[in-house]
Amino acid sequence: MCGRYTLAGPRPGEWSEMRIRTRFPALGEAVELRQRFNVAPTDEVACVTTDHEGTPRGELLRWGLVPHWAKDPGLGAKMINARAETVADKPAFRDAFARRRCLVVADGFYEWERRGAKARHPFHITRTDHAPFAFAGLWATWHGRGDTGLRTCSILTTAANDAVRELHDRMPVILDPAAEEAWLDPATPEPVLHELLASLPPQQTALREVSRAVNDARHDAPDCLEAPGPEDEPTLF
Repeated sequence: MCGRYTLAGPRPGEWSEMRIRTRFPALGEAVELRQRFNVAPTDEVACVTTDHEGTPRGELLRWGLVPHWAKDPGLGAKMINARAETVADKPAFRDAFARRRCLVVADGFYEWERRGAKARHPFHITRTDHAPFAFAGLWATWHGRGDTGLRTCSILTTAANDAVRELHDRMPVILDPAAEEAWLDPATPEPVLHELLASLPPQQTALREVSRAVNDARHDAPDCLEAPGPEDEPTLF
C-alpha cells in the first residue's frame, strides 16, 4: 500500500530543487518541482515517462491511473496502486505495464500503525541514506468528451520487507537506481520487469514515527514530519 508520500528533502530546512533535478535529469527545467510533505491521491506528481521513441522525459501526472477505456475519470481515485504480482493481468494496468512505465519521484512514504480501536500512528519511511528515489510507476492517457487528454499514474506495490512488515504487509516498489533505465525501456522483457519489482532491502530502510498532522490528506506542511507530541498520544476518553 502507498497512499501518501513525500518529496521534502533529507532533513528539515534542507530542501534542494537542484538535488532532485540532478538526480533525475530527464525532469529538465520545465517540470515544476516544489517541496511536498504530504502528497495525496489525485495530486499532480513529478514523474519521468518516455516519448514515442523511448526517450525519458519529465512531466506532471495526476496520481490515480485512469485507463483509456474508463467512462469516468473518477475511477482514478481507486487506482493509486497496482500490485506487482498481478499487474500484467489486470485489465486496468496490463496495457500500461507493457508499454507505459514511469518513475514517480519521491524521497519517502508514510505507513500507519494501529494502536487500539481508533488511533493510527504514522511513520515516515525513507532510504537510510535519505536520498531521493523513484517508485516504479505506470501511466496512461484518458480522453473524455472535449478533453485534450488527462495523464495519470499509479505506483506499484510489493510484499513489505522485514522493516515495514509490522506496520503493513505491502510497500511501494522503490527501484534500485541501476534498474531505472531498464524499467523505462520499452524493450525490457516482461520476466526482467518482474525481477525489478522487489522490496527495498530492510538494511536500506529507515522508519521514524511522526506527527499525526499527516493524517489529514489536505494538510501539506512541515509539521507532518515533526516528531509526535503530547497531542498524538491516545487518550482514555
